[in-house]
Amino acid sequence: MRALAIDVHKLNKHFGAKHVVRDLSLHVLGGEIFGFLGPNGSGKTTSIRMLCGLLTPDSGSGTCLGHDVVRETAAIKREVGYMTQRFSLWEDLTIGENLDFIGRMYGVRSRTAAVARALDRFGLAERSDQLAGTLSGGWKQRLALAACMLHEPRLLLLDEPTAGVDPKARRDFWQEIHALAATGVTVLVSTHYMDEAERCHRLAYLASGRLLAMGTAQEIVARRGLGAWAVSGPELSAITRTLEALAGVDHVTAFGNVLHVTGRDARSLGEAMGIAAASHPAHRFEPVAPGLEDVFISLMDEVRDEAR
Repeated sequence: MRALAIDVHKLNKHFGAKHVVRDLSLHVLGGEIFGFLGPNGSGKTTSIRMLCGLLTPDSGSGTCLGHDVVRETAAIKREVGYMTQRFSLWEDLTIGENLDFIGRMYGVRSRTAAVARALDRFGLAERSDQLAGTLSGGWKQRLALAACMLHEPRLLLLDEPTAGVDPKARRDFWQEIHALAATGVTVLVSTHYMDEAERCHRLAYLASGRLLAMGTAQEIVARRGLGAWAVSGPELSAITRTLEALAGVDHVTAFGNVLHVTGRDARSLGEAMGIAAASHPAHRFEPVAPGLEDVFISLMDEVRDEAR
């Protein structure tokens, strides 16, 4: 059994009168890639920062890397690498100069050797004399990750790390993240990309500061019990409104030449699709497996309904 890197109970955080995180409880295993999903303003970043010692919770308890999340935040921060959404290194310094400066900030021993290892590990050695400001988004991302890992942290915090990065750079980035996790580094990552969420070992979905779902992507989809159907045939736009008006149908979304129809109750949706199929014989109706994005949208709908 792997040890718990994070084990917290009922964490709360307020900013003024706003209750940003409400009774957050979860555990994360060492070497696990743990993803945070949720709409903007859901409390993802605040939750992650509390877990990593970057913010002190107003109430609650627990540990991160064996340190108390309330009383020992300074000790936690020394063992955390933090990669922000926006590139935050110095654009008028070269790649090598940026890493050397980060090494000085952290008091890294044998700094020159540590920088050389980082340059080699992240494929930056041939560009070490290039100004950071001239790098593409993917290379900036790689430099930021190298800087985060320079002091060999046990926990890596990634806040929407691949925003604005091309698909190949995103894939290369995630391969590196999995390689780091395989060495025992624990990774917390917030993302809006469903394909990235599915690359995580486990996920947490937050909305309005509350934890609504947690588990593997497959577990979260299965527990939600959604129904999903694919509808294909001629003039799909003409039947979209008809489908949306049926009881049991929550969303109708066009994907190329197919309509993706979802509902919170799989049985009710199936009955609705049977009715639609009988009145539209020229179209093909078939059940399909719901995905993580369907769950994401369904949970957002539920939160809006509760707010109303």
